[in-house]
Amino acid sequence: MAKKISRNTFLTENSPSISAFASITGEKEGSGPIGSCFDRVEKDSHFGQDSWEKAESELQKQTVELAIKKAGLKSADIDCIFSGDLINQCMGTTYGLRDLNIPFLGIYGACSTMAEGLLLATLLTDSGLGEHIAAATSSHFSTAERQFRFPLSYGGQRTPSAQWTCTASGAVILSPQGGAPYIKAVSIGNITDLGITDANNMGAAMAPAAASTIKNYLSDTGLTPDDFDVIVTGDLGTVGSQLLKELLLKDNIDISVQHRDCGAIIFDSEEQDTHAGGSGCGCSASVLCGYFLPKVQTGEIKEMIFAATGALMSPTASQQGESIPSISHLIHISYKI
Repeated sequence: MAKKISRNTFLTENSPSISAFASITGEKEGSGPIGSCFDRVEKDSHFGQDSWEKAESELQKQTVELAIKKAGLKSADIDCIFSGDLINQCMGTTYGLRDLNIPFLGIYGACSTMAEGLLLATLLTDSGLGEHIAAATSSHFSTAERQFRFPLSYGGQRTPSAQWTCTASGAVILSPQGGAPYIKAVSIGNITDLGITDANNMGAAMAPAAASTIKNYLSDTGLTPDDFDVIVTGDLGTVGSQLLKELLLKDNIDISVQHRDCGAIIFDSEEQDTHAGGSGCGCSASVLCGYFLPKVQTGEIKEMIFAATGALMSPTASQQGESIPSISHLIHISYKI
């Protein structure tokens, strides 16, 4: 069972294995700088469905099924799955996974959902309560735009700090035994809110949450940035990434060498007109599963932090002038037990 060393941080006893992982994206994501790393790039953004919401459900279903297949398992072998998405009541997830008949725990952490699901799956696996536990999430550009911003036909001007919601999904299978990657520790984030109200500047809203979680984890464990090959954040984009490094430097924590952000690397912002980068639950999930985990599996990356970030906003709160509370959960992933 995991050892609790602070209010937030747990060290795993048995270092659960990420025994399989899968990623599927849309065509725009597949045309980006790391497009070749994804398991599948789907050119049909409708995924054969007649609505955007059904398309996202199909996207997540196919990704989970692919991860299960890569693990050499069947849906009946999965003890539990943690998953969620951005759409109201996580409908992309519930409608997508309902036919798989897997015990389901729906979660919502906005763009931090992959880290939250991985964290919960880790604790459950390390406790010995499951042999194969899954975590997944997804996002779709058109479902997010319809819910959070303006219909695409409106033709509104996007600000330079705005990010592009990824059409993407990632899924992992955790097991008590297996090979690398292994999960050494997890750290639960605290809700952070510095008063940002601009829904088109989520990087600025989420950067303080990432800074808080990374700082707390390093303090809890006595580790330093130099102990890691990469410190990966989710969806801060170029604006939020710079703010994160500035915030941590105020506490004499320099991550400039190790830091990579999923939202900043999934697109070529100039060639693909994505402004500050990618966002959405599927952004960090697909980049983790497609780009980073294979590098840990081969030992190219020995130690990494994955700290996905989420803006816990809603259209209703934004319309009422509320600020944007944010969260970041952290996973310590390693090549060795």
